[in-house]
Amino acid sequence: MSTQQAAPVEAQAQAPQEQQQLRGEMRGRREGRGPRGPRAPRGQQKGGWQPRTKLGRLVKSGKIKSIEEIFYHAIPIKEAEIVEHLLGEDLKDEIMKIMPVQKQTRAGQRTRFKAIAAVGDGKGHIGLGIKTAAEVANAIKGATIYAKLSILPVRRGYWGNKIGLPHTVPNTVTGKCGSIRMRLIPAPRGSGIVAGTAAKKLLTMAGFEDLFTSSLGHTKTTFNFLVATYKAMEETFKFLTPDQWEDRAFEEHPFVKNSDWLHGKKKVDAEE
Repeated sequence: MSTQQAAPVEAQAQAPQEQQQLRGEMRGRREGRGPRGPRAPRGQQKGGWQPRTKLGRLVKSGKIKSIEEIFYHAIPIKEAEIVEHLLGEDLKDEIMKIMPVQKQTRAGQRTRFKAIAAVGDGKGHIGLGIKTAAEVANAIKGATIYAKLSILPVRRGYWGNKIGLPHTVPNTVTGKCGSIRMRLIPAPRGSGIVAGTAAKKLLTMAGFEDLFTSSLGHTKTTFNFLVATYKAMEETFKFLTPDQWEDRAFEEHPFVKNSDWLHGKKKVDAEE
């Protein structure tokens, strides 16, 4: 075989190898479309928030306009977007603490990150959430979502004369978590919030202006300290003062009131 005849044969043998190498280099690339953009948050894809529960559909359609109506009927909140929609721009969130936690396994120590987040509107609503994840971003996101799902109303009252707006707790309440006992005591107007740094942030987000606190136990454990403060605020609605003994007109449950809209043959889309 001559040299001229062997050259095309070698070129044909090298062609498939070059094509395979080129495909390997281009694998995973998006030719001609540029880099991939950021992914939209869950629930906001394809045209915004898409409710997945009956309560979410009623809130987005405007049939439930206040979060107090949800608390009155004790309806569980299973979508964080419900709280965002009802409280709007007043809702603030803050990461209280992030710390690494470890678990001993056969393969060695597994390190994850634990985050605690608080949300509140400064008008009598507060939520606290805790989440552990392998990455800090996922822990922060999960803690914020859990805080919105665990939001609860906080009752505020007066110290002495009922002048102006409520500014303190209506009565002494106590919360417990682990070895910590957190006690909230009414304070006169102008006293400010006398508490630790972490508890003061949480109480301010709930809308308190004047407050005395008394704590026992290992308060250096920030997680238990915040949970005890949160449970103390939860107790404010478990004791009714005489001014709340008056009868209230019965309100029909939103699911019963809007049953035809929810289960009708012609379902109205929540976006309308």
